[in-house]
Amino acid sequence: MDETIRTAAISPLRQRLIDEMSMRRFSRETQRNYIRDVGRFATFLGRSPDTATADDVRRFQIEQRDASMPTPTMNSMCRRCGSSSPTRSTGPT
Repeated sequence: MDETIRTAAISPLRQRLIDEMSMRRFSRETQRNYIRDVGRFATFLGRSPDTATADDVRRFQIEQRDASMPTPTMNSMCRRCGSSSPTRSTGPT
C-alpha cells in the first residue's frame, strides 16, 4: 500500500519533502507531523524553510522553549525543521 499525501496546489519544496518521506516509507501520520512542524517553522521564519540557517533553527527552538513546549516535542520538531530541505544533509559527513 503506497499512499502519498497529495493536494491540488503545493510548492515544489513540499512535494519534494513528501516524495522523500514516501521513499523512506514514513507513515502517513509521521508525514502529517513533519509537514505540520515544517509549516510552523515557515510561519515563524516568514519565508521558505529551505532558506533557513542553523541560527534560524536555534531561534525557533528558543521560541518554542519560551512558549513552554515540552522538551521532547520541541527537540523532535526542531530536528524536523533542521532537515526540512530534502537536499540538506542530515547525517554525519
